[in-house]
Amino acid sequence: MESRIKRTQRDYSLAFKLSVVEQVEKGELTYKEAQRRYGIQGRSTVLVWLRKHGRPGWSGWSLPTVRGVDMDRQGKALTPEQRIKELEVQLKEAREKAQLFEAVVNVLEKDYGVRVVKKPSGKSLRKSSSKG
Repeated sequence: MESRIKRTQRDYSLAFKLSVVEQVEKGELTYKEAQRRYGIQGRSTVLVWLRKHGRPGWSGWSLPTVRGVDMDRQGKALTPEQRIKELEVQLKEAREKAQLFEAVVNVLEKDYGVRVVKKPSGKSLRKSSSKG
């Protein structure tokens, strides 16, 4: 039987949080299993970590995975056709979000005179300092 250690919030290092997030995202654990295994008391603590430190766009409301297999709401494995349909819905939502963000940027620029600089994909805005 696993021993459970009750923890306080200050016990959670960033490395620990990232490790838990990675395990949940890979499907090795559900967020509830992670809570039990690591003695995390807050009901939504792991979900908050997933939203904050997980993959971009992680919402927590997508279909669950069990050990890397995509599952439907009744716990049955998804067929490739069902998975494709789910991904098409997610793609449509992502495109709609992108259009919304573009519209917001246009309003900011036209109506408020705010210049929005878009970060080129794959490049950091931070200047690298080279010390020799």
